[in-house]
Amino acid sequence: MDLKLLALMAVLTVVTYAPVSHAKPLSLVERCWCRTTASTVPQRSIRELRFLHTPNCPFQVIAKLKNNKEVCINPETKWLQQYLKNAINKMKRSKQAN
Repeated sequence: MDLKLLALMAVLTVVTYAPVSHAKPLSLVERCWCRTTASTVPQRSIRELRFLHTPNCPFQVIAKLKNNKEVCINPETKWLQQYLKNAINKMKRSKQAN
């Protein structure tokens, strides 16, 4: 009986003095930002683009619009593919010039 009580007291002591973690639960950390994507976002309404690549999610493109709304854009969209290709070529030329 004393051994069980001692074990219980040890467990309660560890739980009481264990540091509290302020990190997000694993299930929230690994969620994909984009659950649905839009293919028909007018380019002139986009203020900025963000690109996210997380281990458990596919490549994600988030557009912040001029009205401060954020939408996910389908990465397979033709104009976006061309935009990315142009940006990569521009970076390559910039590195070659230096």
